[in-house]
Amino acid sequence: MGNKGSSCVTDVAITVASTPVIPTGAISVGSLQTLSNWAAQHDTGSGGSSTGTMSLINSPSLSGNARQFVNKYLAYGDQRYYVSFGDDTTSTHFFYDAWVYLPSPSTSIANLEMDMNQVMSNGQTVIFGFQCDGWSGTWDYTANRGTPQNYVDTWVHSNAACNPRQWSTNTWHHVQVSYSRDNSGNVTYGSVWLDGAESILNATVPSAFALGWAPTLLTNFQLDGSGATSGTSIAYLDDLTIYRW
Repeated sequence: MGNKGSSCVTDVAITVASTPVIPTGAISVGSLQTLSNWAAQHDTGSGGSSTGTMSLINSPSLSGNARQFVNKYLAYGDQRYYVSFGDDTTSTHFFYDAWVYLPSPSTSIANLEMDMNQVMSNGQTVIFGFQCDGWSGTWDYTANRGTPQNYVDTWVHSNAACNPRQWSTNTWHHVQVSYSRDNSGNVTYGSVWLDGAESILNATVPSAFALGWAPTLLTNFQLDGSGATSGTSIAYLDDLTIYRW
């Protein structure tokens, strides 16, 4: 979802150095960037227009199989790439772990969005929406400000700093996010790590949506255009693993 003009609701974040802890019994699905069922679509919530192409490449790559995303956009158009990687209606804790590479120049990227969706046993979909927001310069997460049936999907700005245009280019960056949910679809965003530096979010928001989806686990990778005119943005994703328990 696009976020230009979204309201800012701020939560406290503290940047410290720590190491993510994943239980030994957690289920993991790795190399998600290599799955063959990736698809792309324009995010109609952003306005503008966009098209996108994908391919698996061996350079730049950490694993030898990175996924390249190439966006062409007009008027701040956003392109969403997504893949379903199974179904699990009962897990409540998740850890997103990925490596992202932005070639120079990266000025055409407004926001870099990395989401996960889960259909719960009651049939409602929990949206774990998360992005590095170049407009506000913060890490953002999503909240449903309405009800599951009459939802209002809204970006919330944290106090944790992030701007994809300030990431060093032509190098790999490690992005890790921890979040969990309760049985009603209230999501707690725990922490985000960028290249090993942790920002503690500790924010809980409602995020259940009655979308009528079949059971699925799905992850999005979205590039938002930064210009009012036409532009092209490129990013690479490698070693994408999602843990759950």
